[in-house]
Amino acid sequence: MFPPPPLSAGTKFHIPSPSLINSSVNGIFAIIFLLGSALLLFGDPDGFLSALLAGGQKAATLSLSLLAVYCVWLGFFKTLERCGLAERFSRLVYPLARRLFRSDDREALFLASGNLSANLLGLPGAPTPLGIRAVRKFCEAGAYESADMLFVLNATSLQLLPTTVLSLRLAAGSASPADIFLPTLIATLFSTCAGVLLVLATRRRRR
Repeated sequence: MFPPPPLSAGTKFHIPSPSLINSSVNGIFAIIFLLGSALLLFGDPDGFLSALLAGGQKAATLSLSLLAVYCVWLGFFKTLERCGLAERFSRLVYPLARRLFRSDDREALFLASGNLSANLLGLPGAPTPLGIRAVRKFCEAGAYESADMLFVLNATSLQLLPTTVLSLRLAAGSASPADIFLPTLIATLFSTCAGVLLVLATRRRRR
């Protein structure tokens, strides 16, 4: 969201490698785990092991429960791609994406449209590769404001079908997991509108 430093002629935008990003994220999670373990050992040494085992058991159970849901929705999205419906939905989002991102890069816009359409359908994991490729294209073309907008839209994530949250509630034993449908739609619609307005306001201020 901050303006990039001025680049001299011939300078290429440096994009961190996936291995560097992966190691950085793993390092952050390792530090959080060590700090949490140290606090728990200091506060309740006797309950540390039991809490660790109980948390691991719950995490494994939840992961197995979500695995089937993720396989179903990712398979569904792959079916949409093969039959051409995903591309058609992306074409419907394309005019809106062109106005939001203000870019002429057709490939980047189609990638961003696919990312937004998958987010609207709440498909877990499917929008991420499309979003990363779109951001790379925007940054390589120097369209940093377009990359900012895509990042904000992914963070606010307007969802017509919050499948991931519904799956979590179902796996946790909720009696009515679909009760969050309308509140989630209203909350994500408000957050998306607010995020877009803030990006547009900062864009005009910088200009």
